[in-house]
Amino acid sequence: MRPEDIGKVAVVGAGVMGHSIALVLACRGREVALVDVEEDRLDHALHLMESAFRVLAEAGKEDPGGWETVRGRIRTFTVLEEAAEDCHLVVEAVPEVPEVKKEIFARLDRCCPPLAILTSNTSGLDIFGFVEVEDPSRLLIAHWFNPPHVIPLVEVVPGPETSREAVSLVRAFLEDLGKVPVVLKGFTRAFIVNKIQNMMSLAVFELLGSGLVDPEDIDRAVKYSIGIRMPVIGVVQSLDFTGLDLVADIAGSYGINVPFIQELVERGRLGVKTSAGIYDYGGRDEMEILARRDRLFMALMDRMRELGTFDPV
Repeated sequence: MRPEDIGKVAVVGAGVMGHSIALVLACRGREVALVDVEEDRLDHALHLMESAFRVLAEAGKEDPGGWETVRGRIRTFTVLEEAAEDCHLVVEAVPEVPEVKKEIFARLDRCCPPLAILTSNTSGLDIFGFVEVEDPSRLLIAHWFNPPHVIPLVEVVPGPETSREAVSLVRAFLEDLGKVPVVLKGFTRAFIVNKIQNMMSLAVFELLGSGLVDPEDIDRAVKYSIGIRMPVIGVVQSLDFTGLDLVADIAGSYGINVPFIQELVERGRLGVKTSAGIYDYGGRDEMEILARRDRLFMALMDRMRELGTFDPV
């Protein structure tokens, strides 16, 4: 199949993530079969989707008069087997309970067409260790971020038996939806974003428990530092701006050896100051790179102040 051949998608679970994923699909012209166990949940999901669509339209992202067209692409079901009939792709978005997911995928395996791609929106479970399907080459994780109708990223995680064709198709399909897929080479707990975010949460818990800083000051400190830098230079490229020799020294002070960093240092790739580190800066001068960074930082700060993002939501 090609991305444009994926015309019908079954979304299993109409909760926080499911209803929003269904909205993305319907806005991009796909027929959506949204399934949950109760009609009340499905009705509530439709109300949430309409509200979210209105917000998108207010922001100029959707046609203000387009809701009825989008709504016409969404059908709701309380019977999984009816929803999955003739679907090309499945998005499982049920609670993070292994037993529940195992049962859902067993039923999907029996009722979905044999070429349908089966994806899980799990935020960290190793579904490949407990989900049983006849053809595991079509099973993978596609982890969306809340709210899916706004946040572009989707982490794509193949299992040990997932086919390259399935991964390529899902990546291309997500790009066709306007998303930004990042494909991992295999399963790792919590994937990329949650693995980093979980470490941040542990640091926050420690600070809150210490009584040394007020909660509001933690957020203020992050917004006025990491919150400015991260959108421009991320968390990996920021190491290049620190200098990888210094990064190696800092890691060493914590008793940590990072062979990947140490190898780059030994090769003289120290980051921005040598025009090559983790990233390659194409021979550009250090001052040129820093000037571009600084201009982007200042432009972002001006926009953040204009939007009032430094204040609590």
